[in-house]
Amino acid sequence: MSSLNGNSEQQPLLHRVIGVEIPHEGESGRSGFSPRHFLDVAWRSSSTAGKWVNLLWVFVPIAIVLHYALPGAPLTIFALSYVAMVPVANLLGFAGQEFARKMPKVSGILIETAFGSIVEIILFLILISKHQSAQGSSEHGNLIPVIQAAILGSILTNLLLCLGACFFVGGLRQTTQKFHSAISEVGNGLLCIAGFGLLIPSAYYSALKGSAVAVPDGKEGFTEKQLQHNVLKISQICSILLMLAFAIYILFNARSQHSIFDEVLELDEHHDLDREADLSKPKFTFTECIVALVVALTLVTLLAVFLVERIEDVVEAGVPDQFLGLILLPLVEKAAEHLTAVDEAWDGQINFALFHCIGPSIQTALFNAPLVVIVGWVMGKDMDLNFEIFMIVLLVLSIVVVGNFLRDGESNYLEGALLMIIYVIVAVAAWYYPNPDVATSNGIASIP
Repeated sequence: MSSLNGNSEQQPLLHRVIGVEIPHEGESGRSGFSPRHFLDVAWRSSSTAGKWVNLLWVFVPIAIVLHYALPGAPLTIFALSYVAMVPVANLLGFAGQEFARKMPKVSGILIETAFGSIVEIILFLILISKHQSAQGSSEHGNLIPVIQAAILGSILTNLLLCLGACFFVGGLRQTTQKFHSAISEVGNGLLCIAGFGLLIPSAYYSALKGSAVAVPDGKEGFTEKQLQHNVLKISQICSILLMLAFAIYILFNARSQHSIFDEVLELDEHHDLDREADLSKPKFTFTECIVALVVALTLVTLLAVFLVERIEDVVEAGVPDQFLGLILLPLVEKAAEHLTAVDEAWDGQINFALFHCIGPSIQTALFNAPLVVIVGWVMGKDMDLNFEIFMIVLLVLSIVVVGNFLRDGESNYLEGALLMIIYVIVAVAAWYYPNPDVATSNGIASIP
């Protein structure tokens, strides 16, 4: 690595982020805002799959109009808003990617990852703001189980579905794809640490729930109320510490030229099978990047509100809370990121693809999930990290399986197919998992 970077390795990245020339791959050759060029670049998107996804833009105005014109058709509005979220998220991801290309390489990757998680953060924040009841399922106003399922569902979707699709698609074009050991060592290590931090409140609750009593016999006694209070406080403290860990993680990668980002970039920079075609594509200007980001963020927020408002009706129609949070919501919020990762795997950039699978999972565990706990704390809503045992098992097993597949430093379509099959099995189990008002492993069920 030192032979590639020379003396530049001794210069911290943070000292070079501002005041540098735009890299060649991010230069548009234009300035300002041109509606024709803007629409042309947005239509081309970052990949062929992204281009076809843009055909779904027709559902965006339809979803908005029907939300106000037909409030009595909640399932139709939910379905249309769900589909409309995909092209909007794709635009947000593409605009973030275009903006990142105009930055120094490492900081560009960090920026791109941040933009890729905005949809998830917006959805989490809207869900916690709409949460009303601490008992029952989401049809009774209790959205905490949906948020918890969405947190772990986001991680599982990246590790099983997205990673599996990358291995499978990449393996179809190249029999075996090799990636750097930094992916398996650092990436899987961070996932284990993140999973450990998320699961501590659940472990605490499971260990002590048998000792808690509903009402103490005397003046002293460890009650269920006290147990729930302790779990909430542990979750809040763990959230602060996890966000601190994420800040250190970002600072390390921003200042060190020996980080996972640099390893990925150095290996994949000239391995792109479509590099010349990508470099020749028209690009957004800075102004057009900002316009695209503002438009996409506005529409994402609007559609996310539509989705959350209709969750109660969707659950009443028979869709379980766990399936909604674990499968449906993560699929739509991660759509753009998954398209980017699969396209990179197809082009032979398996390290970039792995980063777009593992990086967002780390951010969800270390930042997005703790953020919603802190926001709930500020709003006076008891959001904790006491997950269902079912989901804990899924997370632990997924990290172990992915770690085993990453250990040998290479991938093929068989491993990809197996990961996707595991994801389908998880989806089937989530569909048959009962709602919190029927059964729960991390709280007191209440049947109205």
